[in-house]
Amino acid sequence: MVCYILCISCVAPVHVQASLLHKEVSETFIRKSLLVEQSDMKIELLPALSDNYMYLLIDEETKEAAIVDPVEPVKVLEAVRKHAVRLTTVLTTHHHWDHAGGNEKMVRLVPGLTVYGGDDRVDALTKKVKHSNTFKVGSLNVKCLFTPCHTTGHICYLVTKDNSNEPPAVFTGDTLFVAGCGKFFEGSAEQMYRALIDVLGRLPPETRVYCGHEYTVNNLKFARHVEPDNEVIKKKLAWAKEKVSNGEPTIPSTLAEEFKFNPFMRVKEKSVQEHAGQNDPIETMRSIRKEKDGFRVPKD
Repeated sequence: MVCYILCISCVAPVHVQASLLHKEVSETFIRKSLLVEQSDMKIELLPALSDNYMYLLIDEETKEAAIVDPVEPVKVLEAVRKHAVRLTTVLTTHHHWDHAGGNEKMVRLVPGLTVYGGDDRVDALTKKVKHSNTFKVGSLNVKCLFTPCHTTGHICYLVTKDNSNEPPAVFTGDTLFVAGCGKFFEGSAEQMYRALIDVLGRLPPETRVYCGHEYTVNNLKFARHVEPDNEVIKKKLAWAKEKVSNGEPTIPSTLAEEFKFNPFMRVKEKSVQEHAGQNDPIETMRSIRKEKDGFRVPKD
């Protein structure tokens, strides 16, 4: 079951590393939160900054909670109090300011938090993790998936529960977006191929994907450019436009869906390779990422 909760984000200019090419935003607008409820866990999507998402992960059995990429700690605490849960854990996907920049304040506000991450550059890091490391949040199992490319230390977090019939959740940061992937700031096409196809792509198809940004409409416009005859992309784009126009998140998707409309997950498909002028999936990945970097998004 999902439900929507209105929240108001007042966004001030955000100064990040110049290499990230993030725009400064100074405006007030309404973005809706989303609460995804399962019998084993709850996940509340908490909009942050201009287009980021933080995720409050709640173990329904123990009421223990983790927060993913808490760039706005005060907003996190409001959600923690609302749900009456015990926050014990910070899951950091990567070191960029708009994901890890709230960690220091978060641990000041909630002393004793364990801060996980795969990179020494992660602020307030207390537990550095590697691929396949596992730990618990309450009764939930968290598995670390090493997905270097966007940054060299990027970690995705897979969350499951033993003997549950509910879909797993994976928090993908800036590796996998709905219908897209992160820029290759510190890595290569080979690494992103491994991350998307060999690591994330082998998770159960029903796994719900919770990514770091609301980029879905623009990603789908590029996907339509790559595969103009793909009817799934056209329908998903129409759906995403309506969601965004209502201030609603387009997240989560599932891995099964991503293989139908995400060009970076479809690099083995003949239609995507033909667009790229390649016959190798890694070269196709390299080609379409370069094209996406310079893509001028149509206003339709």
